Formats: sequence, structure tokens, C-alpha cells
Amino acid sequence: MKIAILDDYLRVAEKLADWSRLPPGSELVVFDRPISDRDALLAALRPFDVVVLMRERTPFPAALIEALPNLRLLVTTGGRNAAIDLAACRAREIPVSGTGGVGTPTAELTWGLILALVKRIPAEDRALRAGTWQTGLTEGIAGKRLGLVGLGKLGTQVARVGLAFGMEVVAFSQNLDDTRAAAAGARRVDKAELFATSDVVSLHLVLGERTRGIVGADELSAMKPSAFFVNTSRAGLVDMDALLAALQARRIAGAGLDVFPEEPLPASHPLCALPHVVLTPHLGYVTRENFAVFYQDALDDILAWHRGAPVRLLT
Repeated sequence: MKIAILDDYLRVAEKLADWSRLPPGSELVVFDRPISDRDALLAALRPFDVVVLMRERTPFPAALIEALPNLRLLVTTGGRNAAIDLAACRAREIPVSGTGGVGTPTAELTWGLILALVKRIPAEDRALRAGTWQTGLTEGIAGKRLGLVGLGKLGTQVARVGLAFGMEVVAFSQNLDDTRAAAAGARRVDKAELFATSDVVSLHLVLGERTRGIVGADELSAMKPSAFFVNTSRAGLVDMDALLAALQARRIAGAGLDVFPEEPLPASHPLCALPHVVLTPHLGYVTRENFAVFYQDALDDILAWHRGAPVRLLT
């Protein structure tokens, strides 16, 4: 059995699970760099029976699935992966298994970005190292309004921290009602009010047809010039051209972004030149604890499938 692990950028997969449990004669190959060229990816994966994917780093459309004759099992870290064509896998009777995960890292990173923006931490760090002491006033967050677009599991975790800081929390999503909002300590508002009145806006939605582009030029132009925008969910939720224009024109105070239309984000991207933007390389789920669950569950998925009883099936 030949097994490929894709996109292990940090080379931790082999350390975080006991791959010696694989059946004798198994071959494990780890790819630690993204393969963006389709032909190169096809050539690299053609020999493998099993491919382990890291979240949505490498798309697996129907054309790729159909062109891999040896593929017999796909494993994705996490409980869903929108980058896999599940219908194409079903058509070829290729099972797709998921894994568990730790539910808090993205909410933690969200607050890291909020505090980095409001307290000017990256800018002051850079200035101090260059020999300058205090370059600007920071902001307080107690008494300010936190606007959450999405109030599911992650949004609720972010809300609780905002409340602990003494913030007023408001929330919007297409299915949110007053009772659910109140249970999280928030007040439900419409989207227009949230963007127009919040001091920090943070996104916590699953990307889908109803949510793609839910934040566009109208929403961004309604924000206060002193407000900050944070996205640790998915880049597709936002019109990135409109966000870039708003940031370049300083129509909002800044942004904290962990997700991008192209990942890894090229160093030449205009976002990288903006000093009032804090960028992180999709770190929301990249913790030791989370990756340990990912790879240990991925190994268990492979062993279960090899025994003829696949688990955690997405197909």
C-alpha cells in the first residue's frame, strides 16, 4: 500500500502519529510543498493508493480523481473539505474519511489578531526593534462593539471572550434568531447595522453558495473609519478587491487576515505592503494539539479501511 501525505508544510505528520502501525510493506511519502501545477500533481500522485489531504490546501476536483487509477482511499483532516468532489469519489467508489479536531484554535487566533490590531502590537514591535519608542496611541476595547458575522460554535467562543473584555456583542447570520443570539450573550442585528456600528467585525461563517461574497463593497464602505475587520474563516466570504481598496484608501482602520484567495500568499501581494494589516499564514487550525488529532485519526482511518470497515466517512 502506497500512501501520500500532501501539504505537510511543517514536516510534522511523521512525528505526530505512529506510522509504524501501517501494514508491513506499506510505503509512506510526505510532500512538504504545495504542488499547484495539475500535471505535476497528477504525476506525483499516480502511484498512490491512499492520499491524505490537509484541509483544503490542495483541491481534488473530478478531473483529478478520474485521472488517478490507483486511488482507493482519500483521507482529509477535519470533518469536511469543500475542495474534494465527493460525487466524483462516489462515482468511482472511493471512500473519503475525515478526522476529528480541536475546536478552539481558530477562536484563539481571532483574538490574537484583534488584540494585535487594537493594541498595535506588530507595528510597535517593528518600531521598537528599529530604535523608536512608542509611535502611536492604542485603543481600548472595553465598552466597544464587537460585531460577529456568524454565531455558531466558533463565533460563540469569540463572543464569550469579547464579553469578558467588557465589549457589547452583536451578531448577524442568515439563520440566527434572537434566542440563539441571547444564549451566546449577543444581540441579533441586521447586517447593515452590524457593519455600520461595530468597532471590530469578525467573520465566522462556513463558505457556501449563500455565504460566498457576503461581505462586499457596500458592507465595507458602511464601516466606521476607526473600525477593524478580521477574517479567520474563508477568503471567499469577502470581496477581496473591495477589501483591498478599502484598506489602501484607509477607509477602515485595519484588518487581521488569516485566509486568502491564493495560499500560500505571494510576498508580492498588495496586502503585504500595508502596515495597518496583520497577516497570518492560515494558522487558525495549525496547533500541535489539532495536528496530533488530525494525523492520528488519519492513520486510524487508513487502518480501518484496510480492515474493510472504513470510519468517519464523508461519502
